[in-house]
Amino acid sequence: MKSIQSVVLLIPILAWTASADPGVKYPFQDASLAVDERVQNLISLMTLPEKVELLSPASGVKRLGVPVMATCEGLHGMAMGGPSNWGQRNPHPTTIFPQAIGMAESWDAELLQRAGGVEGYEVRYMVQSPKLHRGGLVVFAPNADMGRDPRWGRTEECYGEDPYFNGTMAAAYVRGLQGNDPKYWLTASLMKHFFANSNEDGREGSSSDFPMSLFRDYYSVAFRMGFQEGGSRCFMTAYNAWNGIPCIVQPVIRNIVQKEWGVEGIVCTDGGAYGDLMTHHHYFATSNQAAAACVEAGINKFLDNYRGGVERALTNNELTEAQIDEALKGTIRVMIKLGLLDPTNACPYNRIGAGGEPEPWTTEKDRSVARKLTEESIVLLKNAHGLLPLDKRRVKSMALIGRYAAEVVEDWYSGTPAYTNTPLDAIRLEAGSKILVNYARDNEIGAAEILARGADVAVVFVGNHPLGDAPWEKVALPSYGKEAVDRKSITLEDEDLIKAVYHANPRTVVVLVSSFPYAINWTQAHATAILHITHGSEEEGTAIAEALFGDINPAGRLVETWPRSLDQIPPMMDYDIRHGRTYMYFKGKPLYPFGYGLSYTKFAYSDLAVSAPELAADGETTVSFNVKNTGARDGDEVPQLYMRQLTGDASAPRKELRGFRRVSVGAGQTVRVEVALKAKTLARWDDARNAMTVPSGEWELMVGPSSADTRLRKTILIQ
Repeated sequence: MKSIQSVVLLIPILAWTASADPGVKYPFQDASLAVDERVQNLISLMTLPEKVELLSPASGVKRLGVPVMATCEGLHGMAMGGPSNWGQRNPHPTTIFPQAIGMAESWDAELLQRAGGVEGYEVRYMVQSPKLHRGGLVVFAPNADMGRDPRWGRTEECYGEDPYFNGTMAAAYVRGLQGNDPKYWLTASLMKHFFANSNEDGREGSSSDFPMSLFRDYYSVAFRMGFQEGGSRCFMTAYNAWNGIPCIVQPVIRNIVQKEWGVEGIVCTDGGAYGDLMTHHHYFATSNQAAAACVEAGINKFLDNYRGGVERALTNNELTEAQIDEALKGTIRVMIKLGLLDPTNACPYNRIGAGGEPEPWTTEKDRSVARKLTEESIVLLKNAHGLLPLDKRRVKSMALIGRYAAEVVEDWYSGTPAYTNTPLDAIRLEAGSKILVNYARDNEIGAAEILARGADVAVVFVGNHPLGDAPWEKVALPSYGKEAVDRKSITLEDEDLIKAVYHANPRTVVVLVSSFPYAINWTQAHATAILHITHGSEEEGTAIAEALFGDINPAGRLVETWPRSLDQIPPMMDYDIRHGRTYMYFKGKPLYPFGYGLSYTKFAYSDLAVSAPELAADGETTVSFNVKNTGARDGDEVPQLYMRQLTGDASAPRKELRGFRRVSVGAGQTVRVEVALKAKTLARWDDARNAMTVPSGEWELMVGPSSADTRLRKTILIQ
């Protein structure tokens, strides 16, 4: 094919004096030059076949000394193993945190950033260690999709249902992954899946349909915040279409993400999405048409076998070399930010793993972050009669029941943890020799009831299996979900086990280990105490034991609305959240509201004040209030700031989160909490103006411990 002959084109773009550094042979390797000059120089030196090859994430340009810029998974720790075998036949341990939805339930953005930093350092170590040299510096994380429906099979990967919250947490994780060096990145955070990707069944050809206003105000917010506030410059497109146009070729990539938001990095397909354009979306007749459209839309990395389609598109003049040149600029910019094209000693992160330092996943520094994040992720859903925390002086025997008492289960995007603490082992260690701890996996031949009847306290561990306990595209139970499978039920099948144990011993604690909301109506009405935690953390058992015995005081909060039944929410494929989705538009009373979570102590709110009760559209005010711990136990509280427009658009949300803090308050103590509120965060899409605008008029400001419990209110005016 004439158009892709291997011809080297040496096109000088600037007068360049060769560097004294022997490792710098070309201008693109000279860190003193402007980024655009370096990018253009490298492109000018590449042959067309080399350019086509660089559209793969597993390719470099060996002839020019351009290394492969590989990728890795990293939603809650670097995945170099796990059930999916990301380690490619040779798993290697790393630090593994709770599932992403669990990390979010900490409501601690600063801690999430620390976790991202731990992962970023471990990625660098794994890639650069002479004895390991595995993985890649482009990390597929975080997932900035919206958990708009509890049936979504990949709920475990996201941060919840609220756009501002998800964006805050995504930006924090991005900052952790990319580090704080002013010039270089620790790793490159590649967010996924852009956008409106929250159904698994039929995802390869489905269309998420809603107006531009919801794109701007809901589905794109977390991505925009991850780009603008976190600093990510890379993202993966989603399988689905938006309003009939597949996301992989959506014009919003060029028109909004790149031109408006200034994101000039890697834009990659999801695995198989290129082929789906023909086989599922039926959007193009040929692979060359699809390839040309992808590059034209902004794609510069394919996770599919794209080469034949790109080459035919070039031969047929459906795609030009200039278009490929333009696409590759983003890839090269990311290489430069990672220090991959610079002299070895230029990037400070290049020294990680090269000096023989201990493997970081074995150190207390990294383990302590995993432990802290797991502790903060625990949500106390119920605690009748003050059963928790358990008093070691009074409890002489415990019955632990359920498979998840003796297992720490990993999900599809998990790595292999360096170690795990199961709840059973951790509780036995915590209980010591004076408390008898017995275990039954299930109620086969009445084993669970027998143990429960003879114990002072019964603790039942129930939930979902994150791999569905079944092969790909299958799950064992209707309430299970995972990638490629949406849940068909939110009813907990294990509730029958809870009922049996409770009838044998009313002093029953339920530990719900789940990736999703469950409609545990009977359990909420009857069980004495309920804790929620997600799967996967290497410190899962330790954190649960600490919560049960009061070494920690749970303060996690839910990040989704938990309905009482599926009758309370719209059909799965209704993407218009205004029809009754999320706490902003939910109809009826949920089982648990967004932001809900209890404590072993009580808190009182008072003295709400704002520094500027009247704001311009570009103004800022400080919201401050007191939080007093009125109980006898130290604890954390999570005050949440919600806003409601009092005048104007009737379709506006009933309330929307615009600030939150996790604060520690000693028993009997009072802290003054301050939350910054920028008027621009209240902007919404205005169809008439074709722009984001801040609605003027009166707004009600509400502060409290959950979306359904706002205790302080004040009105402000936006002019």
